[in-house]
Amino acid sequence: MESPQARKSGINLPAGMSSIASLRLETLSTPPSSASPRAISNLSSSPSSKNSTCSDRFIPCRSSSRLHTFGLIDKPSPVKEGSNEAYSRLLKSELFGSDFASPSSPAGPCSPSKNMLRFKTDSSGPSSPFSPSPSIFGQYSGFSNECSTPPKPPRKVPKTPNKVLDAPSLQDDFYLNLVDWSSQNTLAVGLGTCVYLWSASNSKVTKLCDLGPYDGVCSVQWTKEGSFISIGTNLGQVQIWDGTKCKKVRTMAGHQTRTGVLAWNSRILASGSRDRNILQHDMRVSSDFIGKLVGHKSEVCGLKWSCDDRELASGGNDNQLLVWNQHSQQPTLRLTEHTAAVKAIAWSPHQSNLLVSGGGTADRCIRFWNTTNGHQLNHVDTGSQVCNLAWSKNVNELVSTHGYSQNQIMVWKYPSLAKVATLTGHSMRVLYLAMSPDGQ
Repeated sequence: MESPQARKSGINLPAGMSSIASLRLETLSTPPSSASPRAISNLSSSPSSKNSTCSDRFIPCRSSSRLHTFGLIDKPSPVKEGSNEAYSRLLKSELFGSDFASPSSPAGPCSPSKNMLRFKTDSSGPSSPFSPSPSIFGQYSGFSNECSTPPKPPRKVPKTPNKVLDAPSLQDDFYLNLVDWSSQNTLAVGLGTCVYLWSASNSKVTKLCDLGPYDGVCSVQWTKEGSFISIGTNLGQVQIWDGTKCKKVRTMAGHQTRTGVLAWNSRILASGSRDRNILQHDMRVSSDFIGKLVGHKSEVCGLKWSCDDRELASGGNDNQLLVWNQHSQQPTLRLTEHTAAVKAIAWSPHQSNLLVSGGGTADRCIRFWNTTNGHQLNHVDTGSQVCNLAWSKNVNELVSTHGYSQNQIMVWKYPSLAKVATLTGHSMRVLYLAMSPDGQ
């Protein structure tokens, strides 16, 4: 028989249920001074001598919480903010561009369009002891001037030659091309009636051939693989030699007079002559030449294939620069801005359809062309006869050699055309130029 107190707080049970297995619902008494929320006690199937204080539900009261300040960091100190300012502005500019790094009102609040990736806080809530972090978009001006990477100092170019080779009987003729450097690091030089090979690896000198007393060397050009060398002669022939075995492979005729310039692409050899014609030779066929390009009115003295082997640029003593397509017998471009012979020609390895040319004594200019539309992009007056041009394959720079009256070598930065270096030391015209295979 339960006491009245127990019956007062208990649950009426069916007659067949034992009092030991009775189920009671108890309520925790909350002290008046406590601000904790009410909780529902656990349900127990066993008797207990005292009330349980363990709950399986808890619903907090959030009326006094300040959720708008949750997760916000403290405002950085001026010292820390100053130390991180440069890095933060640099990062913002790299991610979002300079427009975000330099807003028009750096001291004002961020506009709604610049609040991307930010959670809004309730402005009507209680003031926060914290200040929200700045927008991820910059709020500083003058970024590009203050935080950009400092410019590199000008590259130092040695003023003294690395190697000096004696070249007796080297002809002083503007229209010839007597020096070439192979991809296998061998330098070929035409001296009189002979061609000599100098190995840059071991400094070994080899006499390749002697054309005899009735002929002479007018041009030399290695194949791209560097195994074979072509020689243009004073009698108008083109000879092919094996540079390793020092053995003549083939002789091709076709020109009426001296062959002063040669140019290889992957499979075609182009030769230019004083007879004003350009012949195309294919080593895979038995005929001496497979095509003839007629367009110049005077001696052809400059020839260069584009880097993709699709176009051939030719310069002549008629002051013209012509561009030929490999599948056409007529020039696709005829550029006539030069006022002297065009021997110096070079294609850029860094930008397609960019061609540079240099004029002789009466012109003295280096001109840059877009061969897609034939427009002249820029030009610079060098003050001297331009004899040769060559692009660096490592950096966007150009080297030029000159004759009257300075006899110097100049290195130019493209596209600014700033002078990187001026090299002197030659007492006569620097008529011939060849770039090493490593581009150094």
